[in-house]
Amino acid sequence: MAASSKEALVLGVDIGTSGVRIAALDADGNVCAVSTQGHDGGRDEPATWWRGVESCLASLSHQIRLGGVVALAVDGTSGTVLGLDGARQPIGKASMYDAPCPDPDIVRRVDRLAPSDSPARGSHSPLARAACLARQPGVASIVHQADWIAMQLGVSEPTSDENNALKTGYDLAECRWPDWIGELGLAREYLPEVVPAGTPIGRVGPRAEALGLPASALIISGTTDGCASFLATGASMTGDGVTALGSTLVLKLLSDREIKAPAYGIYSHRIAGMWLAGGASNTGGAVIRAHFPDERLAALTERLVPGTPTGLDYYPLLRPGERFPISDPDLMPRLEPRPADDAAFLQGILEGIAGIEAQGYARLAELGAPRLTSVRTVGGGAVNTAWAEIRRGRLRVPFLEPASTDAAVGTARLALKALER
Repeated sequence: MAASSKEALVLGVDIGTSGVRIAALDADGNVCAVSTQGHDGGRDEPATWWRGVESCLASLSHQIRLGGVVALAVDGTSGTVLGLDGARQPIGKASMYDAPCPDPDIVRRVDRLAPSDSPARGSHSPLARAACLARQPGVASIVHQADWIAMQLGVSEPTSDENNALKTGYDLAECRWPDWIGELGLAREYLPEVVPAGTPIGRVGPRAEALGLPASALIISGTTDGCASFLATGASMTGDGVTALGSTLVLKLLSDREIKAPAYGIYSHRIAGMWLAGGASNTGGAVIRAHFPDERLAALTERLVPGTPTGLDYYPLLRPGERFPISDPDLMPRLEPRPADDAAFLQGILEGIAGIEAQGYARLAELGAPRLTSVRTVGGGAVNTAWAEIRRGRLRVPFLEPASTDAAVGTARLALKALER
């Protein structure tokens, strides 16, 4: 996106798996500047995250006037938690979103106590990992990655947003931490206050002032990296879908109601008065790369004939097991018969993934979500025009260009919406 000639108004801070990224937007939502800093230490070290923020703000100060910033928000990786001592300093390293809980007994207790439709369940449960962190000597509170960065920027007390708190067991219906969490040995007093995403929660403090931000700037409660990426695309109407064609296939749909189906790995985030429902299949780009190296893939793509279906009925998986839109841990990959022509084989795989995408949006509709009305595509597979034509034939809705695929831009949009309200 072209840089704006207008002054920056809001910042979106994205704490990602590999680094930190900050985007500055003007009052019309145009991108004024972007800065990126890769992690210079362990991705599970809070000091590394903060150094990235400092570096990005220093870089931005040469591109925009930081003193004109009115508000900012932070997104972080969904499910990353850390323990703080009484002085609000981190104790040890963070427990990352993709780490399994080291205590299987706590996982079993969460699975027994949590409602059957709770996203806090499972071997990688952020709630179970938070309970483990709370047992460490000196831990006085548990926060999420985005919460801690917001505290460094100036928020005085541990405060989280509903999106980050969801997998930690927060009850969206009751708008509180449920009583049963206490039975895990995790007192609710250890957990942060939770507010809706996009809520003012403080103003810039001394550490951020020293980096050039004005003391008057509002800090807005943020969101998860996944929700931020959705917001970045510009999808904003009920029925808008975003398909991520990465190593796996991930679908998100803007809904006017909450959709929960844990058997299919489906849950919903509440954001800006709407619900973001989604699911993730085990199919995707990883299956394609398992059969074709990148250089071979480019040559074969030129030979695809998307207007002439192969008739191959594939369900492309790397290994047995599927979670969405079919829930079957024993579902076998279906990639036979294999034609002699590799281009036909590739097209059959792409058709199979497109079929699963269509089934996924249909599954969401069956569960009560609105019908898909448009789709925006992100991820590496978005650039494959032949695949897009195959997908259009299956989905039969308008394909819209994403405004951005940058999570930092999505988080900045959240801050801008808060100012508008």
